[in-house]
Amino acid sequence: MQAMIKQAQKMQEDMAALQEELDVREYTITAGGGAVSVTINGKKEIQKIDIKPEIVDPEDIETMSDIIIAACNEAIKKVEEVNQTEQEKITGKLNMPGLF
Repeated sequence: MQAMIKQAQKMQEDMAALQEELDVREYTITAGGGAVSVTINGKKEIQKIDIKPEIVDPEDIETMSDIIIAACNEAIKKVEEVNQTEQEKITGKLNMPGLF
């Protein structure tokens, strides 16, 4: 039983260290054929949005808005996927809500 507790504590420490590492990672995702790029960190905070001038059309703001939303959503999805994959390396796909 003592060994299991130590193993769980070690896993929890490893998860905390990993989360710190994942939080500072940055990802850049593009959408609209590269017309918009979004840089996001591991905390899912948007750091930067770059918009190519050629997609800025005052007559079609809706398309530009759709491309920005798509890029942001894809960026969030990427962070979640990477975080899950990295965490599974430690937990072995063990899902224990509240523990990690």
